[in-house]
Amino acid sequence: MSEVQTSLFMNKEFTVTQIDDSEADSITQIEEGQFSDVKAIAITPAKLSHTISAFANTDGGELYIGIGEQLLGGNVKKREWAGFTDIEAANGHIQAFEKFFPLSKDFKYEFLSCQNRSGVVLYVQINRTREIVKATDGIAYIRRGAQNLPQKTPEELRRLEFTKGVTSFEGHTVKVDKTVITESPVAREYLKRVVPNAQAEPWLRKQSLIVSDLPTVAGLLLFAEEPQAQLPKRCGIKIYRYETQEAEGFRDVLTFIPITIEGHLYRQIKETVATTILEIEKISHLGSEGLERIKYPQETLHEIITNAVIHRDYSIADDIHVRIFDNRVEVQSPGRLPAHVTPDNILSERFARNGAIVRLLNKFPDPPNRDVGEGLNTAFYKMHELGLKEPEIEERDSDLLVTIRHEPLASPEQTIMKYLENNPSIRNKKAREITFIKDSDKMKKILREMAKRGEIMGVPGARYGGMAYQKAKR
Repeated sequence: MSEVQTSLFMNKEFTVTQIDDSEADSITQIEEGQFSDVKAIAITPAKLSHTISAFANTDGGELYIGIGEQLLGGNVKKREWAGFTDIEAANGHIQAFEKFFPLSKDFKYEFLSCQNRSGVVLYVQINRTREIVKATDGIAYIRRGAQNLPQKTPEELRRLEFTKGVTSFEGHTVKVDKTVITESPVAREYLKRVVPNAQAEPWLRKQSLIVSDLPTVAGLLLFAEEPQAQLPKRCGIKIYRYETQEAEGFRDVLTFIPITIEGHLYRQIKETVATTILEIEKISHLGSEGLERIKYPQETLHEIITNAVIHRDYSIADDIHVRIFDNRVEVQSPGRLPAHVTPDNILSERFARNGAIVRLLNKFPDPPNRDVGEGLNTAFYKMHELGLKEPEIEERDSDLLVTIRHEPLASPEQTIMKYLENNPSIRNKKAREITFIKDSDKMKKILREMAKRGEIMGVPGARYGGMAYQKAKR
């Protein structure tokens, strides 16, 4: 069982957590990889800063300082708990880390102590940061597996800036004639609706879509009729249909030559959503009444495709890929999530890699990103409304994959019981939140039926805020 204390050290309050032997054993056995690392106290703070920089610039991670290794016979290594004699002995490490990675929501420091182990281990929790974080040697690192890779060349640093959203490729100029957007019918129609008295070129300059007499990437994507001509392999969308439920699509089950959707972003989104829905409606599955048409919430498809278009990394020469399988739809967009956004916090955190695209696309008639910042929440909610599992978001080395599965959601009863596995009790309001059931009376009936069946029972004396339930004691 862990016990938490606090200690004033270097005029800052640090947590000292007492852990038991099993927890200490788990730490010494941690596998070094993409999200975790263990180091001996003999390793210099400068060397350790490479790992902290790499975690901060990639996916975040956990670093334990005070885990040594013994080399046994036959090249076999054994880990052991070998911490600092006390927290003051970590003074050099803390001073170095505080200078370059100050205690904050992104960098958290804690000492771990075990009664039967020698010394204290310094535990550093690193979150993915908005900005690029450099190590004490002035070099930025990224994490790939258990390696910290230095980013030294201008190209490597530029790629890291794009990945983290420090700078955006949408503001780069392209060496083509500005008339591609100033005389575009797309721009003329847009201005007629949004700012009727404005002239195209002055307005586009004011929006920083023309810089030094050259159109920017954002300007071309939004207002060129065919931006693919100026930005080849960077802004198309391909749609595939695979008649299979296998994990990967392959040529033998590809029902048609992939459809390529081109044009300016507003048109691309509309056509891609319409084409995807059309192809999905052709899919049947065996239901309770024989063959039934597959059905996905149109709002979910719309929001996820829109997000792929407006938030992708346009510096990467690749298309967006929409793959329709018998039991799912996959949307793969180039580039990782920007800044501090992760698959775990994507529904609550906001960061626009392509700010100009997001802002100006929202001014088109019937804009695809009508509710700015709420699109994915809508996508998830609509899946729940239809009784389907929420979309899965997977961040990979150089792209983001969103999978929309045609699989039924757990029943409200299953969801409630799963919640009670990790929580002592549940009330009507919380039950409605986790099951996406709006009606309080409907939830009250579900809870009462569960209590009648002996699955849950009322919490004695709990009345404030409504009846509370706990797992039935058996």
